[in-house]
Amino acid sequence: MENRIESAKRIAYRFRQNPLSLAGLAIILGLVFIAVFAPYIARHPQDAGYMGEPAVDFANRFAEPSWEHPFGTDQAGRDILSRVIFGTRYSLVLGVFVLTFAIGIGVPVGLVAGYVGGALGTLLMRITDVFLSVPPLVLALAVAVPLQPSLRNAMIAIAIVWWPWYARLVYGEVVSVREEQFVEASRGIGASRIRIMFREILPNVLAPITVKFSLDMGYAILIGAGLGFLGLGAQPPTPEWGTMISEGRVYLPAQWWYSTFPGLAIFIAVLGFNLLGDGLRDVFDVEVK
Repeated sequence: MENRIESAKRIAYRFRQNPLSLAGLAIILGLVFIAVFAPYIARHPQDAGYMGEPAVDFANRFAEPSWEHPFGTDQAGRDILSRVIFGTRYSLVLGVFVLTFAIGIGVPVGLVAGYVGGALGTLLMRITDVFLSVPPLVLALAVAVPLQPSLRNAMIAIAIVWWPWYARLVYGEVVSVREEQFVEASRGIGASRIRIMFREILPNVLAPITVKFSLDMGYAILIGAGLGFLGLGAQPPTPEWGTMISEGRVYLPAQWWYSTFPGLAIFIAVLGFNLLGDGLRDVFDVEVK
């Protein structure tokens, strides 16, 4: 226990000394703050559908960026800044749901395949390899197309194709530590396989999982926006960033602000998670494969 506490203190110290980690964390905390307090931050929350259907004001459609509407308005006269602010909620929820599901499936699969091995381990990893042989976006599209377009179904489609990456990561880590002395000691005292996998091995592979989670949050948000852009994710008038870009591209280049600011929001979110992930990778001194 004392060794783990000392290790945690060293990690916290190295984290504070890493500017990439701090920059990424600041961006992510800012996004979380915006998502939680969106109704109080947005000037026109009704334009994002807060407490009802999104309001419309056709007399104010396509207003250029101004003090009243810093990001301009869309084809229905809705404030784009307010919609981008509320869109933060959808993107973060999507990312957290997808990765929670992926970790919940992929980590146990990787643990069992790596520690138990044998025919079961081979079967699990062959199934994993089948999923990994297809790019995530392509596979997500294949899953999403038969489903009714919605944000919920987009999250399900992405989650289904994401777990193999965690299974493969954990499998590799488990194989590298399953013959270590602390594992042999647990076997020697008669510990069960379940206890060894989840109490002894899993804590030693949390670092690469944490790094990958951070990096994958940005990627999941990007793929979710991609499905929304293609009409397979959130549907108008939901203020989801990818959907807003898809709507706004019709009016380019005259109404440039319609697509530009949701795209900028995606860029900032992905940048924040990538910076945090890169910083954590340096802090933990691990290689994410």
